[in-house]
Amino acid sequence: MMSLIGLDLAELQALLAPDRPHHVRRLYQAINRDRQFDYGAIPDLPDSLRGRLADLPLGLPRVEQTFTSSDGSLRYLLTLADGRTIESVFMPESRRDTICISSQVGCLVDCRFCLTALMGLERSLTAGEMVGQVLLLLAQLAPDVHNRRFNIVMMGMGEPLLNLPNVLKATRVLADSRGMNISPRRLTISTSGITPKLAELAVAPVRPRLAISLNASSEEQRRELMPITRKYTLAGLLKACGEYAAVTGDAILFEYVLLDGVNDSDADAQRVAALLAPLGEAAKLNVIALNPAPGIPFAPPAPERVVAFQQIVRRTLPCFLRKPRGRDVYAACGQLKRMDAPSGENGLYRLPVHVG
Repeated sequence: MMSLIGLDLAELQALLAPDRPHHVRRLYQAINRDRQFDYGAIPDLPDSLRGRLADLPLGLPRVEQTFTSSDGSLRYLLTLADGRTIESVFMPESRRDTICISSQVGCLVDCRFCLTALMGLERSLTAGEMVGQVLLLLAQLAPDVHNRRFNIVMMGMGEPLLNLPNVLKATRVLADSRGMNISPRRLTISTSGITPKLAELAVAPVRPRLAISLNASSEEQRRELMPITRKYTLAGLLKACGEYAAVTGDAILFEYVLLDGVNDSDADAQRVAALLAPLGEAAKLNVIALNPAPGIPFAPPAPERVVAFQQIVRRTLPCFLRKPRGRDVYAACGQLKRMDAPSGENGLYRLPVHVG
């Protein structure tokens, strides 16, 4: 059944009351701007419209469990209308907060260092299910989020470019000045590199910022770590990134997960710098040590190795260290698999929680 969250204003008017645009606009703002989820509490709506709303679900996910990290991050296990479960993460920072949302239930891309990959793909999310994650987390965190800056990243479960129509629609709804009014510059998607979709993203009139999960310094290395490279080569991906930057004028953030003894050597850092140098000012690199998890056959490098890698790359292009957040409750990058939190001081992992 169609739900109201995720519909743009024109769709909402066509569905509910084409002849009463001001009332529908009030409803749209109440849901998306004011996070008012009780139809009966929204003022200035005619009884006829309230009657229509009685039979229409809002489409907000339900909080199943919340896990709190020692660093203040919150991982939410959310249940969707069909009973499937996804995860979203809230990461507080001093300057701005970050909300990480999922774009799919599970993930089809079989990255060897990612816990989510072990789930496989169950289905893609609708635009409403993506918008609903943002609305729910903001409502859960109120009033703490009032007057605070925050970014939204689609770096949770899923490969956003394999669900691009819904990702772009969610972006338009989130950015709509009549609703949530979130600048597209505060929205980011992270992709493993579905090369043909980059051209489609580049011409979208409202698009999020782009992050590319690189994670290797050579074609062969990337094929081993990210099997999708067998279909979409590293060379083809970098060529598409150059074309994307030329069309959009946007910088691209490349992400690199460091695996001890695998892709973290000085030679790897030099090759990465050489790979990205042709992109000039369009390329920036974020490096992060692997977030370990059960079933992942890699380990994070020592902190000094991470710093050494960064120092080599930054001679050529901007390179930043990304601080892991929520690692102790499976909220960090690459850890989302609907797992319970580690148990006790020995860090033993429990079985997956509700898997839908």
